[in-house]
Amino acid sequence: MFKKKRKKMKQVAVRKLVTIANPKSIISEQFRTVRTNINFSMPDRELKTLLFTSSSIGEGKSTIAANVAIVFAQEGKKVLLIDADLRKPTMHYTFHKSISPGLTNLLTSRWNFEQIVKESGLNGLDLITCGPIPSNPAEILGTSLMDIFVKEIREKYDMIIFDAPPVLSVSDAQILSNKCDGTILVISSGKAEKRNLVKAKEVLQASKANIIGTILNNYKLEKDHYYYQYYE
Repeated sequence: MFKKKRKKMKQVAVRKLVTIANPKSIISEQFRTVRTNINFSMPDRELKTLLFTSSSIGEGKSTIAANVAIVFAQEGKKVLLIDADLRKPTMHYTFHKSISPGLTNLLTSRWNFEQIVKESGLNGLDLITCGPIPSNPAEILGTSLMDIFVKEIREKYDMIIFDAPPVLSVSDAQILSNKCDGTILVISSGKAEKRNLVKAKEVLQASKANIIGTILNNYKLEKDHYYYQYYE
């Protein structure tokens, strides 16, 4: 059992951020397309807080959120990436940082912003990790302190990206989506079930989330696709 656990943690730790490792790849270009679509999604309204979630676990929402945060930073924006998955946080592995101090320190122990924010190592991108994993994440995210925190960081950054748990698993994503300007649902090709996607949409709409789009993850392009021809 312990061997399996160590192997799983190692897989998370070596997660590649393609927008850094291979910025000229087709996948990185797709992330820049996502960035453009987000920028044009709400032309008549400011979009500064963005939530990434999925219908179920293992659909790649955390990797997508991290890469989208990076391409916004590469565009020259001041970006803050927050690991708001307080049940299964991964951003500290992705960016090789300590899990604490983090978001839960601020929400439960009254640490201030300057004490919990971390440099990601990339120009323009700051990171807030989870902090100590709490026993009551939904209650913590729903407090007035969270509202005050969101208001504070809106003044400091051009774009704030939250990585939230899957929407059908727990209520955390519903709570956070109501506080964000836009929500994006990540869908794993060949894995996500249609009935779960419909249910996830209904759940988010019930919390008055502004769903600005979906991202199809793990879709494999055929080798004769025109993108391959264009970039060769």
